[in-house]
Amino acid sequence: MTTPYAPKQTAARGRTVQIDNIEMYYEEHGAGKPLVLLHGFGGCAQNWHPFTASLSERHRPIVVDLRGHGHSTNPGNTFTHRQAASDVFLLLDKLGVDRFSAMGISSGGMTLLHMATSQPKRIDAMVLISATTHFPDQARAIMRGASLGTMPQQVRDMYRECARRGDEQVRQLIAQFNALQDNHDDMNFTAQSLSTISARTLVVHGDRDRFFPVEIAVGMSRSIPDAALWIIPDGEHAPIYDPAVPFTSTALQFLDGPDSKLHP
Repeated sequence: MTTPYAPKQTAARGRTVQIDNIEMYYEEHGAGKPLVLLHGFGGCAQNWHPFTASLSERHRPIVVDLRGHGHSTNPGNTFTHRQAASDVFLLLDKLGVDRFSAMGISSGGMTLLHMATSQPKRIDAMVLISATTHFPDQARAIMRGASLGTMPQQVRDMYRECARRGDEQVRQLIAQFNALQDNHDDMNFTAQSLSTISARTLVVHGDRDRFFPVEIAVGMSRSIPDAALWIIPDGEHAPIYDPAVPFTSTALQFLDGPDSKLHP
């Protein structure tokens, strides 16, 4: 569940606050309606920087480093998407944000599924990018074999660019990623649980995703009430960084209201 892109960052531009037992880093951009942006596993807030300028024109992006990622700490050295969802809600409570829209990439989208099913009235609209309801065998095999040596170069570079505490943080994250292979409780959403989601939802997925086959995205879109589905041809995991994919304009059309027509 890794986002394959993190532009270089010269200095932190956000704040770190105490959330439960962790220090959590976040950034705020723009003004208007809150738009929570969640990165993928091994990533950080920087993964969203290619899009924040455009998104800030009509929204107030709140970009988060999830537990143990980027500048955020994780003294327990374990990661679940359920716990990540709780962390984000605690941050939003501290910021005085009740209702919001959100977008999540991979693990960020899985975190949003926990948020949208546990406190459904708080999310007005959400975009789930390369997310899943459960871990299929092919994803567990990747988790099992993941190491710095087996990662593609751009993924390895992204991990190192995002890990603000160096290689020890990278090793901790990879160990947490490995551990997800044996977790069958964290991501276990059924059609019934997804049917409780009230947020307007856009499911975005590449048809060549090596972690989560496109059939999972199709099933998710059918189970979430009135969800829209955007399958990106030849798209791999987190396909929104492809310059040929009109991600920002399509996402904004969706977020700006139920009457907006999507033209991906």
